[in-house]
Amino acid sequence: MTDAVRWLGHASVVLDVAGQRLLTDPLLRRHAGLLRRRGAAPAPQAWASPEVVLVSHLHHDHAELGSLHLLGDVPTLTAAANARWLREHGVPGAVGLDDHEWWPLPAGDVRVRRVPADHGHRPMPHRPNAVTGFVVRTPSLVCWFAGDTGPFPQMRDLARLAGAPIDLAIVPVGGWGPRLSGGHLDPVQAAVAVGLCGARMALPVHWGTLHPPAGRQLPPGWMDRAGAAFAQACVRHAPGCRPLVLDLGEQVLLD
Repeated sequence: MTDAVRWLGHASVVLDVAGQRLLTDPLLRRHAGLLRRRGAAPAPQAWASPEVVLVSHLHHDHAELGSLHLLGDVPTLTAAANARWLREHGVPGAVGLDDHEWWPLPAGDVRVRRVPADHGHRPMPHRPNAVTGFVVRTPSLVCWFAGDTGPFPQMRDLARLAGAPIDLAIVPVGGWGPRLSGGHLDPVQAAVAVGLCGARMALPVHWGTLHPPAGRQLPPGWMDRAGAAFAQACVRHAPGCRPLVLDLGEQVLLD
């Protein structure tokens, strides 16, 4: 059974591991509020029937309610305050995980737990502002999904929290504009994070997908720079890591 990862765009990733499918921060429709999406929405067959959904926080580009409603009553793991809000807004499968709780998937010896993240610079007045990352552990693969985060001290501790070395890091490397606010990683910071956690592979996300309505007035080419910049930064800051820079919708098999 071969593990695989597919990037749907922004922070939405399909992780097929040990016969189980996990979906992160699903953005499955054409747009996210006012933000415009480059290209078409992901094909349903690429993300259909996940066993579990991971939601890092409730910003609209990570917890898009229309996309979550498309998934039905699937377990949706997040922080406790976020889960209460999601259940109140039509996501019946939302589950709030405690800090040290491992969530077992129905088969394949796959488990998920929360890990720290730092993303408090843009609080929302009408949604909870709890943030989290996740580690996914299987017999053959350990994955860190950072969600949306800036640097934080516990990055060195992620392998300890996972109970095994990190095989795949899914890390944000940009945003939906050429400038990043606090609580984000740029390509160099993301490469440093990958080096700190010791991942042997890394998938850059949170780039090249969304832009504001006035995106045509922004510097040409800004949407395409972060992925290549991350791969280049890994050479210096995470030389033992293989960067997996994917196109929107592309899948890669994980050795």
